[in-house]
Amino acid sequence: MADPSFDVVSKVDRQEVDNALNQAAKELATRFDFRGTGTTISWSGQDAVTLESETEERCRAAIDVFKEKLVKRGVSLKALDMGEPTRSGQVHRASGTLKQGIDQETAKKISKKIRDEGPKGVQAQIQGDQLRVSGKKKDHLQEVISLLNNSDFGVALQFENYR
Repeated sequence: MADPSFDVVSKVDRQEVDNALNQAAKELATRFDFRGTGTTISWSGQDAVTLESETEERCRAAIDVFKEKLVKRGVSLKALDMGEPTRSGQVHRASGTLKQGIDQETAKKISKKIRDEGPKGVQAQIQGDQLRVSGKKKDHLQEVISLLNNSDFGVALQFENYR
């Protein structure tokens, strides 16, 4: 029988982000402090979001509304890379992208943390944009999950395929 294992991934539920974006757009359209400011939020590609407003303050406030909606829908803010508002002609524009997958540098940091601080007999293998963690005992794997949850690697981590 194979050793127990699980995968460490960084994924975003696109439907939840879409729902948060639609809720934010509805709130921006109906809230009194956004009336007449031309504030909009929309998709600008597969994993990119664009916010536009006539003033920088309203653009920043719209970013906060969007982040609040993401948190309410259970999406980690670590998965959103939102830029600062920049002036483009008459409007201020802010762009953001959704980060999915674990890049090689972060995967190496996670693997090193597991090797250095994790229980003995637990291995981490980098497989593309995810990590496979395996060990002899399920208790050791639960310790690794706890260790990773208490660490900050700058990405939203999820644990899948726990067997």
